[in-house]
Amino acid sequence: MNSNIDCKQLVASIGDAVVVSDAAGDIVLWNAGAERMFGYTEAEALGKQLDIITPERLRHRHWEGYHKSMATGTTKYGNDLLRVPAIDKNGRAMSIAFTVAMLFEPDGKVGSIVAIIRDETTRFAEDRALRKRITELEAQIAAK
Repeated sequence: MNSNIDCKQLVASIGDAVVVSDAAGDIVLWNAGAERMFGYTEAEALGKQLDIITPERLRHRHWEGYHKSMATGTTKYGNDLLRVPAIDKNGRAMSIAFTVAMLFEPDGKVGSIVAIIRDETTRFAEDRALRKRITELEAQIAAK
């Protein structure tokens, strides 16, 4: 294995969004995948809070969990794939799936959190349509 992997190039070339936010929740890394997904350029996103992609109705709950994770150095999600609503620059509702990882400073304190994010809006809509169709078919069968 090549130990000279260029991490900047790796993050820049990944198709998924890679977003890193610091202990205060300010975005410190925003790759090209995040630009495509959410519509904000890197210059527009850096230094902003994660509120730019978090629907207003979910912000309070998001920040409660975020600050708890920063204070404890742990997240209850670990390697779990999280599926939540999000919004893009134009306010369009999205469905995203992501994993998170805590990044620690040399002193052991959490310095930032990285999220690898995929847009699942289309898949979510297709699943919802299938569930609706199954419910309709089950109702038709039950009515016979």
